Amino acid sequence: MDGAAAGMATKQTVLITNDDGIDAPGLRYLVDLLVASDRYRVLVSAPSVDQSGVGHGITWRHPLSAKPVQIKGATAFAVSGTPADSASLGISGLLFDGTVPDLVVSGINIGSNCGYHVVYSGTVAAAREAFIYGVPSVALSHNWIRGKSTLDELKQAAEVCIPIIHGVMAELKNKTFPEGCFLNIDVPTDPIHHKGLKLTKQGRSMIRIGWKQTDTVAGGTESYQTANVNGEYVVDTASGAFPTTMEDELLFKRFIKEEPSEGEGAEEDVDFIALHEGYITVTPLGALSHRETSDLPYFRSWLTHMADFSSSSSL
Repeated sequence: MDGAAAGMATKQTVLITNDDGIDAPGLRYLVDLLVASDRYRVLVSAPSVDQSGVGHGITWRHPLSAKPVQIKGATAFAVSGTPADSASLGISGLLFDGTVPDLVVSGINIGSNCGYHVVYSGTVAAAREAFIYGVPSVALSHNWIRGKSTLDELKQAAEVCIPIIHGVMAELKNKTFPEGCFLNIDVPTDPIHHKGLKLTKQGRSMIRIGWKQTDTVAGGTESYQTANVNGEYVVDTASGAFPTTMEDELLFKRFIKEEPSEGEGAEEDVDFIALHEGYITVTPLGALSHRETSDLPYFRSWLTHMADFSSSSSL
């Protein structure tokens, strides 16, 4: 084994994935920064196209393709599946000649992922998928404001996340990183002037999305919190043409009814609130949905009456 190969063998390995697609600028900025640090072996397994808002969907019924992509300093594949598929294949040992990464980093996403959006987010789902299969993971997002934010700010968001990745990797090397959660990290709109890191919990904020009827087959849906970049312009790649409809079919498309709001009286340590105060939010998440403990007394009482309903239904 030559010196270069030996050095690579001793480095920790980080796998980068996302939901915006392998050509997304956030992923490329993150990869470039990690490669430039010369600390890690950098692998990439990301969707071949934009997969924003697909949640934790997986591909089951047909094979996936993994196409090599040239990214300087990294070994990269574009996967014809969802973010969760890309993370799962990337940690399987099959894609990278038996290598299982020390850490999976998903992002950096164009658009924040706070509150209920964690459920919809492909960015968070990729990190969750790795966590479920025992590989430590981090999801990274930037609170991109459409029509205001710039690619320079997205790059700055990636830059402020690099020390966090270094910190997690150090804990993993020391075997002191907790095994019971993964991290969801959101960077404020103005990354350079952030107020520091803040430990937060998942809130209930979300963009309210409704439906409206349309008479055109083109245009599709509004993009979900993200976009890809064509030159210096951010373009909505979620829109597209649909097949010709039948005469009796009705067409509907989504639209944003209301921007997110945490509501009055929200706690200070909630992700959405802290993010909009200018903090980099660090939210530990698990794979299990937490129950609302305040509702438990009601359901205990409700269950005691279920026998009555069963008896009446049999009459």
